[in-house]
Amino acid sequence: MPESPREATESPEKSLGTLVLHATDNGVARITLNRPESLNAITPDQRERVIQLFFEASADPAVRAVVLTATGRGFCTGADLRGTPATADRVTGDVARTIRLGAQRLVSAVLDCEKPVIAAVNGTAAGLGAHLAFACDLVIAAEEARFIEVFVRRGLVPDGGGAYLLPRLIGPQRTKELMFFGDALGAAEAERLGLVNRVVPAAELEKTARAWAERLAAGPTRALALTKQLVNASLDTDRATAFAAEAAAQEINMTTADAQEGVASFVARRTPEYRGR
Repeated sequence: MPESPREATESPEKSLGTLVLHATDNGVARITLNRPESLNAITPDQRERVIQLFFEASADPAVRAVVLTATGRGFCTGADLRGTPATADRVTGDVARTIRLGAQRLVSAVLDCEKPVIAAVNGTAAGLGAHLAFACDLVIAAEEARFIEVFVRRGLVPDGGGAYLLPRLIGPQRTKELMFFGDALGAAEAERLGLVNRVVPAAELEKTARAWAERLAAGPTRALALTKQLVNASLDTDRATAFAAEAAAQEINMTTADAQEGVASFVARRTPEYRGR
């Protein structure tokens, strides 16, 4: 949903470090949106902080998996539109520029993160918030979670890469149904369609996300990064290009210590000990 460079920012008494919580433990970086009173509608400052944290996760060898979640009843209800100017105040090109530099950069930061990313969806994910979840590599949802392509309700076109992501996940017909009607999609139905990997009781969401993230963090980090790149690119390339990329990824991966450990452990019939290098 379009947001304005002149949007209202959070009051000074709430620091950005409080609005986006961040901690790394046991190889897992946890990024938590923390504006429960606003159902975690995301402000420009929050967005930029989340983008920065994903860039840092890619570069930090101590981070081997990422969990993206939120507090309260909402995962993210889209961009915070408070303070958006009237249409008459806009100059042609403002909206497109804002989308490119805002929502699209946020979703791209998730897609391009070199570590596997798990969305732990605790509540409503609407508009950009839904696309933020769908950009993650794996999605775990609480039973109460809902996903809403809310744009049509406001007379808007989807943003945040939604028209790119959803057809690749569930096909064009289902995508059009969700985007044309804007109906709320429950967690169980989202799982049936393939938008969600697992639905769990709310009390088990954090535990399940942590267990998955720690399994990923114990894996061959570079191999996972290359696998993510191959899968994400696969639907945009022809077979020859995809096969060439696969061969190149294999060549690169075989130079890593984890690949050597994987082969050695297989030959020795022992459990591999990957170090993410």
